[in-house]
Amino acid sequence: MREQLGMRWDDFSAAHQQPSPVSIRLNPAKLQRPPAGALPVPWTTSGYYLNERPSFTLDPHFHAGAYYVQEASSMFLEQAFRQVVDAQKAINVLDLCAAPGGKSTHLLSLMNEQSLLVSNEVIRSRANVLAENIQKWGYGNAVVVHNDPQDFQRLPGFFDVMVIDAPCSGEGLFRKDKHAMEEWSPDNVALCSKRQRRILSDVWPALKTGGLLFYSTCTYNPDENEDNLEWLRQEHDVEFVPLMVNEQWGVEAVDHHGIPGYRFYPHRVKGEGFFLCVIRKTEEARESRVRHKNSFTGPSKKIIEQLSAWVKNGAEKTFILRHDQVQCFPQNKTPDIDFLAKNLYLITAGIVMATVKHEKLIPEHPLALSIDLQPENFLRLDVGLPEALQYLRKEPLTISTEKKGFTLIYHNDIPLGWANVLDNRMNNLYPSDWRIRKGS
Repeated sequence: MREQLGMRWDDFSAAHQQPSPVSIRLNPAKLQRPPAGALPVPWTTSGYYLNERPSFTLDPHFHAGAYYVQEASSMFLEQAFRQVVDAQKAINVLDLCAAPGGKSTHLLSLMNEQSLLVSNEVIRSRANVLAENIQKWGYGNAVVVHNDPQDFQRLPGFFDVMVIDAPCSGEGLFRKDKHAMEEWSPDNVALCSKRQRRILSDVWPALKTGGLLFYSTCTYNPDENEDNLEWLRQEHDVEFVPLMVNEQWGVEAVDHHGIPGYRFYPHRVKGEGFFLCVIRKTEEARESRVRHKNSFTGPSKKIIEQLSAWVKNGAEKTFILRHDQVQCFPQNKTPDIDFLAKNLYLITAGIVMATVKHEKLIPEHPLALSIDLQPENFLRLDVGLPEALQYLRKEPLTISTEKKGFTLIYHNDIPLGWANVLDNRMNNLYPSDWRIRKGS
């Protein structure tokens, strides 16, 4: 780093003695007003710095997917996406190393509703966390899968855009993550670089001709950044796409033998270390033959009619039955999702709406958090902060209400989930795996 930074080393070193900034990114479909005193992250429209780190666990809006706690530098993905992607087109986007979901939720806010996001995580436990965060965000045009990068070779030319936030040595996180510093070694850097090249090589066939690859890491090491991109240029026909960057942001635009990269240093920006480069695939690529068919099992016509009233534009949705659960997604993406289901391991597709029991529907938690929900078709109960936290801990609810049936629990006009009001009690239907643990 001393060699890379030269006379700027002292400033860089001093920045590591300062606390890491705290930043969040709002879900524009659920929350438009930032917290009092929050300052905007300059390279994104929905990111904000907080004055201090609150207890996010005790904020119902956090659990409702109204915002995502995300490191500010990585929000630069928005700037790159807006500059080089035609967001008005219906496109297929892959977030390859997606857990825990920061970039995937960001992409969903940037894409149009006719596009499809495939969020992948190779480690199953992290894939479950990814699915939870995607469902909390509430968008119905996302598929969560659990696959090794090489599995995507079954989908030649399927994706218009790929985001690879590659596993790395984590040099840019030393300030906020002591574990990253303890794990660092020259051997680990070499191992990371080798793994990153394997990832790039494995998924490259799935990017269509003219498609865009956003490659990023949270490290400063050229072995894992520019050198990998130089290797990609030697292996494939590519062109690198420059971005326009406001000088006042402090982002350092670097040119490495014609490879434009964008570096974030904590002494220049209010954020952690980060690197990003945009690559366009120029070589001819074979494309997947996606047949216009639906091989999924669907629920009964009666259930489809009922579910269509539960979501906006229900007539334009496809409803499928998986493991006694009904999931729905945009009709125009049915052939693509059918194709994905035949080639990848799907965890969720679209909105998990309801469980079917004896032709009766029990609404599922992701439906309550969906931005497609038609809330006027359900009972509603507004609660204050103490009751909201009681609900999120999955504790018994003692709130009195006259109307019986499945009821949406709201806090500050944002739905938190379901309760079932019976004659003599109210059942708390908050998912056990998502509940606030005791002591929080």
